[in-house]
Amino acid sequence: MRLSKMLFVTLREDPADAEIPSHKLLLRAGYIRRIGSGIYAYLPLMWRVLQKVSQIVREEMNATGAEECLLPQIQPAELWRESGRWDTYTQAEGIMFSLKDRQERELGLGPTHEEVITTVARDMIRSYRQLPLHLYQIQTKFRDEIRPRFGLMRGREFIMKDGYSFHADEDNLKKTYQDMNQAYSNMLRRSGLAFRAVDADSGAIGGSGSQEFMVLAEAGEDEVLYTQDGHYAANVEKAVSLPLAAESSPFTSYEKRETPETQTIEKLCQFLKGSPTQVVKNVLYQAVYDNGMTVLVLVSIRGDQEVNEVKLQNELTRLALQYSAKTVLSLSVPDAEAQQKCIALPLPLGYIAPDIEDNYIRSDKQLHPKFLRLVDKTAVDLKNFVTGAGVSGYHLVGANWGEQFQLAEVVDVRKARPGDRAIHDPNQILQSARGIEVGHIFQLGNKYSRVMGATYTNEQGEEIPLVMGCYGVGVSRLAQAAIEQSYDKDGIIWPVAIAPYHVIISIPNIKDPQQVQAAEQLYAQLNATGIETLLDDRDERAGVKFKDADLIGIPYRIVTGRSLSNGKVEVVERKSRKSQEVSVDQVVSTLKQWIDAAMLVASY
Repeated sequence: MRLSKMLFVTLREDPADAEIPSHKLLLRAGYIRRIGSGIYAYLPLMWRVLQKVSQIVREEMNATGAEECLLPQIQPAELWRESGRWDTYTQAEGIMFSLKDRQERELGLGPTHEEVITTVARDMIRSYRQLPLHLYQIQTKFRDEIRPRFGLMRGREFIMKDGYSFHADEDNLKKTYQDMNQAYSNMLRRSGLAFRAVDADSGAIGGSGSQEFMVLAEAGEDEVLYTQDGHYAANVEKAVSLPLAAESSPFTSYEKRETPETQTIEKLCQFLKGSPTQVVKNVLYQAVYDNGMTVLVLVSIRGDQEVNEVKLQNELTRLALQYSAKTVLSLSVPDAEAQQKCIALPLPLGYIAPDIEDNYIRSDKQLHPKFLRLVDKTAVDLKNFVTGAGVSGYHLVGANWGEQFQLAEVVDVRKARPGDRAIHDPNQILQSARGIEVGHIFQLGNKYSRVMGATYTNEQGEEIPLVMGCYGVGVSRLAQAAIEQSYDKDGIIWPVAIAPYHVIISIPNIKDPQQVQAAEQLYAQLNATGIETLLDDRDERAGVKFKDADLIGIPYRIVTGRSLSNGKVEVVERKSRKSQEVSVDQVVSTLKQWIDAAMLVASY
């Protein structure tokens, strides 16, 4: 392609609304154009990148025996009500674009397709002889993000590969799940990315187990905790660990002590000259269930630990049936306004006791009349601990479970963090890295098939719910993540496998016939050999062309400059910036060798 014929406009300054390097560079280099909040046009260079990523995804999916299909983007609300997720996606997470047609039928723009594919399976799969079955699609998805940001990372419209498998039993699902683990690893490796596969929370998709694929990058929204031995890695939302051992309590007898102005753990420990590992802090949450019921939750946790709200929400969802509900719509620490609605008496904030009385809760049919009390595992074994007395300005010291306080339901809701000991080997210490989630695979089990009536007949003639798996890759997100992982002060550094072009030929002076002729000859030869080449034949200064070549990140640049008098051209590798002069008749074979080598390395 000739640059003079392309829709190609670069910017010298960073756009004001771009926050992270990859977003700035995509806009500056003319890959994308903002159309609205979280909505972007993919311009020609970007579309080439997305096609290459999609092709790698297709090849790896097809190699596993999966079949490609295309599912509707507009989905009837009834399907989502069957699965119980309509309220979750339109109210709790609030990420589904919902609308009504002219007959007042409710519809949603698909953020994901579990309900649609389960409907297809319900209608078409009858016998165990049809199993296993694995279908996938590459398609635009829609999510009404509260705060779209970071360009294609968190947009309201994006391209995704989502796949769904159907099985007769869990063992067969696990085989496909492992196949997908390998296929996803292959996809990222072939795309030239450094990544880590980590244990993950299943979130609103659900299921028994899931794994995320994280592209490692400083600007990643997710924190990954891992061990150096390579035997453990997890998203911080899912991570488990052993906290540092608690110190012995200096308090040998139970008493109530005046502790003025000690609403925080830090101030309390300074006042008592004690350790936060011997404090039980009691954190109040407000959970709203999908039936409108609000439950006040009191979590007792060791003073040096933090509550992992994802884990807490999972526990509350598990307990939903006891409140005649299915799922949690929202979870929050109640602010002053929420406290006014829920609390009948002034709360002793900073001094709440594990046995705070239920009469603090306002009488209201939408409010559960009792606190849900949970005790994190970190607080269970503490002896002679310190905790709130339930009265402002006072704490209790030397307290114990089973004596002063009844031990409530024990849960694991602490947030693992760097420096913790690993469960599989306490000698291994958790370390932290930032990552961008680009893929996620799930073992769904019969979560959707059971509630939506998708069954098959087994060899004994029994009707059994289908066992399902779900596997997603963010195609547009992966492309931007590649930039976030590899760029410098001058622009993008694309991996060879997904670069829009392999080579760019820059003609320093288009008024020099020798430079133009050499460039045209190489342009034709390289493209004929299958090396995708861009010819910068614009009437611009050489410096502008070189800056643009660096900005758009093409892996190799050929300059038909002064060295032509010696029968050579300059070849520059974008990644290393190494420059060398190559004979004109050796350029094609040299670049083919370099490109093939780069592709080969990425495939291992």
